Amino acid sequence: MGLKEWIVPQDRAFFDLFEKLADTANEGAELLQNLVNDYEDVQNKCHKMKQIEHEGDAISHQIFEQLNLTFITPLEPEEISRLAKALDDILDYIDGTTQQMYGYGVTETDTYMQELARLINLSTTEVKTAVRMIRKLDNPKAVERHCIEINRLENLADVVLGEAIKNLFATNDAITIIKLKDIYENLEEATDKCEDVANVLSDIAIRHS
Repeated sequence: MGLKEWIVPQDRAFFDLFEKLADTANEGAELLQNLVNDYEDVQNKCHKMKQIEHEGDAISHQIFEQLNLTFITPLEPEEISRLAKALDDILDYIDGTTQQMYGYGVTETDTYMQELARLINLSTTEVKTAVRMIRKLDNPKAVERHCIEINRLENLADVVLGEAIKNLFATNDAITIIKLKDIYENLEEATDKCEDVANVLSDIAIRHS
């Protein structure tokens, strides 16, 4: 890399990578929803999910590598770091829960898993849209609207989790309770990670508006 490339802000590189990472998180969410709605060929779907997660890790690594090489950045270095980590965390929870379902030997999904997966997919779609808006930040209020929607979806996921746990503890199968509680909680945690992204994006919109 020459001196010019080191000094000039690498706006396009960072924003391209953020958008790729958001797209990859959404791809994982779509596969998750497909999995819980059509719980067949689980091993192959889990393998595909792991590939998506590895792709997300590679993109996240590129962002941090670019951050170390860039003297002047289009956003604050802390903002870049926080956003990259938050986006990667979404994928980690989506993949982790998918592998957990397979590893626990879950034989069928239920309406709670399906609804949580739907909310995750909706949340990552909002994330994908909002991330694209920070490239120019010419409409910070629009970014904020998407962030508010992500927060709303996370609140809905909290309600679904509460109902799922309540229903689960009405049963007497301790092993099933342990397995499904973990899965429900980790699915809901994926929406929490989407909310973390929304919080970073909201801070960026406010600071740079």
